[in-house]
Amino acid sequence: MQNLPAQNFSFITFKFNGFYDLGEWRPFLSIPYFLMFLLSTVSNSILIYLIISEKALHSPMCVLIGLMAVVDLFLPIFFVPHMLLSFLFNWNGISLSGCLIQMFCIHYVGTFQSTLLLCMAVDRFFAICRPLYYHKYMQMPNFLKFVIVPLIRNIILITTMVSLAGKLQFCMKNEIDHCFCEHMALVQLACGDISVNNIVGLSAAFLIPTADDVFFILSYFIILASVLKSGKSHLKAINTCVTHLIVMAVALTFALIAFMSYRIRNNFSSSIRVFLSTMYLLFTSCFNPIIYGVRTKEIREQFLKFMNRMKMLPQCYNNVD
Repeated sequence: MQNLPAQNFSFITFKFNGFYDLGEWRPFLSIPYFLMFLLSTVSNSILIYLIISEKALHSPMCVLIGLMAVVDLFLPIFFVPHMLLSFLFNWNGISLSGCLIQMFCIHYVGTFQSTLLLCMAVDRFFAICRPLYYHKYMQMPNFLKFVIVPLIRNIILITTMVSLAGKLQFCMKNEIDHCFCEHMALVQLACGDISVNNIVGLSAAFLIPTADDVFFILSYFIILASVLKSGKSHLKAINTCVTHLIVMAVALTFALIAFMSYRIRNNFSSSIRVFLSTMYLLFTSCFNPIIYGVRTKEIREQFLKFMNRMKMLPQCYNNVD
């Protein structure tokens, strides 16, 4: 660690030290994180391929699931490879510009997860509770009206948050207590006043994922109430809604604990804080293809056809030979 508390000095390179208190056990973390990264990459890639290649999956809901798969595919790419290199080879360095770019990519792309989930909830609301209005409101021109406001909100808040972080002076130390450039992990290294950064960071946390998730949960409770009134024929829909709510609750819990652990006094060790932050990003990327992909009947049928075609390929090659 370097400590140079000079007023006119500011570090332009940093070093990650997440999980360093694990000592010699730290390299073994590469195994579970690599397996989760592999699961996320393979499952989301297959899901994207199916939705693009099969015309039967070009419905609004399947397109939203495909967009979610794109987000879940790219989000781990922004930080997991660097984490693995750090675990295995101690490649921990990053420049300030690289850190800010990574921060923007992780936080901005991450906001699409909650925003797309909100869009899915809107789609299910019209499909189940207002079926006569489904085609009217879910046509692309009308649907974009629901999407454009959250997207503008996301880009304004995240750009503001990262820009303010880039204007700070980092003259105390250059060790980031994390495995990637999380906003508060970097900001707390600044030697000046960070109250504005703190407020903007909290605003982004509560106005994007928390607000989206609250509306998502409310929509699903309305859907559940509507389904329960309609009788026993919709038990499958109830099971799906409950599963989605559980996954959302777990992801939101990870996110809020990770965000608030930097801002309130707590007994969390640095490793637990880093673990929660990484799970918030990786957990949904690994399980969204299962929850929103395989459990969707149309996608599951196309996936089974895809697997059958894969099984037939060796036989075709043998016949050619």
